[in-house]
Amino acid sequence: MSEYTGPASAPPLEPTRESSPGSVLGPRHRAAALRSLGEHEFDVLVVGGGVVGAGAALDAVSRGLSVALVEARDLAAGTSSRSSKLIHGGLRYLEQFDFRLVREALKERGLLTTRLAPHLVRPVSFLYPLHHRVWERFYVGAGITLYDTLAGRWGLRRHRQLSLRRTLEKAPGLRKDALVGAIQYYDAQVDDARFTMMVARTAAQYGACVTTRTPVIGFLREGARVTGARVRDLESGAEIEVRAREVINATGVWTDELQRMAGVEGTATARPTEGVSVQASKGVHIVVPRERIRLDTGLILRTEKSVLFVIPWGPHWIVGTTDTAWDLDKAEPSATNTDIEYILDHVNAVLNTPLTTDDIEGVYVGLRPLIGRSGASTVKLSREHAVTRPLPGLTVVAGGKYTTYRIMAKDAVDAAVGNLGEAVPPSITERVPIIGATGFEAVRNNKRRLAERAGLSAGRVEHLLHRYGSRTEELLEIVAMAPGLGEPIPGAEGYLRVEAVYAASHEGALRLEDVLVRRTRIFIEERDHGLEASQEVAVLLAPVLGWDDDRVKQEIDEYRQYVQADTAARREPDDAAANAVRLRGLTPSEAMS
Repeated sequence: MSEYTGPASAPPLEPTRESSPGSVLGPRHRAAALRSLGEHEFDVLVVGGGVVGAGAALDAVSRGLSVALVEARDLAAGTSSRSSKLIHGGLRYLEQFDFRLVREALKERGLLTTRLAPHLVRPVSFLYPLHHRVWERFYVGAGITLYDTLAGRWGLRRHRQLSLRRTLEKAPGLRKDALVGAIQYYDAQVDDARFTMMVARTAAQYGACVTTRTPVIGFLREGARVTGARVRDLESGAEIEVRAREVINATGVWTDELQRMAGVEGTATARPTEGVSVQASKGVHIVVPRERIRLDTGLILRTEKSVLFVIPWGPHWIVGTTDTAWDLDKAEPSATNTDIEYILDHVNAVLNTPLTTDDIEGVYVGLRPLIGRSGASTVKLSREHAVTRPLPGLTVVAGGKYTTYRIMAKDAVDAAVGNLGEAVPPSITERVPIIGATGFEAVRNNKRRLAERAGLSAGRVEHLLHRYGSRTEELLEIVAMAPGLGEPIPGAEGYLRVEAVYAASHEGALRLEDVLVRRTRIFIEERDHGLEASQEVAVLLAPVLGWDDDRVKQEIDEYRQYVQADTAARREPDDAAANAVRLRGLTPSEAMS
């Protein structure tokens, strides 16, 4: 990794174009939002910047309410950036006869792929390998037929039965003796962190006050009623009292901690007068190069515990996941060597050429917020969500799955506004496109013209379109002002320099980690986890975020420590050891001393 040489190479530019001013989550928006937090009483304060919190903010503000959203770290810093990145009904829930949940999720999948976010959510095909010639084809086929039927008018392409020969044509990387045929069906995928951020930007566009690095450190009370929260701005250290008529706790796996802060004890029964208990389930995924698995489609495999997906991800595959209880650090859960071996063992059982640890480009770990009791098997805990009112002025929403975030947000806002004492319009988010969706098809149809005008390849513009939608034109206008920003990032050539600048100027990124881990996926896509790219990206962020030389070096050093700690932790055999190494932030050599 080259040595940082100072900001001389930084572009003389701070983008300021604001075609939709409220949606630009840049430094000026944050400064104004922090002032607003302390100066106004909001109708609704949403705590938690994951997809459910962002969705609740959008739901509430689109009903005409004044809304603030506060997040302790970064948008989607927790579960909402670490999922399997699928938008799906959940085939395995059919076996649990949870038809309502599957149908609800399939409708949401249809809305996202056609109306709300077609630039971010795209159909993807999967093979379901069969191992028995007659009964399994009938049994699985009947289940997937029901899956397609439950989708109704929101369905994607219908499934197909494939012979062994046709299966191997689509998946030559599979062992011939590992299956007798397959069924091909369709679901959808998403970059979960980008989607969450775009939902938050959409809420801001309609007037929501959105801030990150502002954790809640206490709740405001008037008698038994919750009347707001006290937050700390981690950038300045200032404490702000945020007053609100209703507060929504949408903090996922941190639900119990926020409830205790408000004086509520969790319970798995989730009655309206009680809190709700959330059990974290750890899901580990690995990322490997596309050429290492010869497939033309995604793959779903049954395991003794759950399912394992092989998911196409640009020039990579995502393989996962695990499902084990987790009760250690929630901010940075750790993969272990045991987790990785589990994934490799199961996927290698069907591959002609087995994967090894040397093939792994990246690893990421997420925590699912499941409703249930501590110590219960996380495979059996509910994926449905609960909305409770444990105290006057406080609504808690927990559980659920990424696909149904909009329903969860709607239910939470419904519960909260029912206590405002005035008529509030019903939810309209079923008809509110996410930023970048409006005009997406027209812009995509003009991608060749856009590419020629910007001096980029059509492939580059296609990449931008599926990350920014119709807002791609904003990035191309920035490139027109500073052509050097149209060049790839050294060490992460899949991304352009302008994307790093735009992450800070428009997408709320405040740290180097925000850009490398969530606004882009450099952390999991590059073998060095973005260490080489961190040099250039930090320089690009400096003029936008007002960093001096010392701050640039600090950001690079902190990111290096982040990568080293993550790498060291996954060499450990169990959760406790991996978590200890991850928290200490030690390099591999230091961990052994």
